[in-house]
Amino acid sequence: MKNGKLIVIAAPSGSGKTTIVKNLISNKALNLGFSVSATSRGKRKNEIEGKDYYFLSKNQFEEKINLNEFVEWEEVYKETFYGTLKSEIDNLNSLDKNLIFDIDVIGGLSIKKEFPERTLTVFISPPSLKELENRLRKRGTDSEEKIKIRLSKASKEISMSVLYDYKIENHNLEETVAKVTTLINNFL
Repeated sequence: MKNGKLIVIAAPSGSGKTTIVKNLISNKALNLGFSVSATSRGKRKNEIEGKDYYFLSKNQFEEKINLNEFVEWEEVYKETFYGTLKSEIDNLNSLDKNLIFDIDVIGGLSIKKEFPERTLTVFISPPSLKELENRLRKRGTDSEEKIKIRLSKASKEISMSVLYDYKIENHNLEETVAKVTTLINNFL
């Protein structure tokens, strides 16, 4: 399966995409390998280097951009970069896995553009911006300023959901995981 399928799960921050992706990866029948993104943001307390993200300094990230080491990258927030390393895709392909991406909205569209026939894109939408705000506050990882920035960005991202193959509102985690699992099974 040198050219396995690529599954992009994208959503505004706080919509539940990371939890959904973790549930999907635990389903061994889907044969999913997680594409670990690189970021220049600081590590949160429970995150593990190489498992959750590759944590790079801003300078390291920019150096990899200049060396063309990313399939896609974006400055998601001012001075904060996220991207998918080409080496990550190569490594997972060598393991005969389908790749799943927990990725920002523009990055997901970039993956689809790069690999159009191999990629399924699923946009996870919060039930409402108010619910998204509640989720961001409940997780307790962001300052008030960052929450406002994330909510502003979420409005723009939700408007881009029409560019995705599928859009699913995450009202209930178990139902959302079941719907996404069905979409992936049909795609595979």
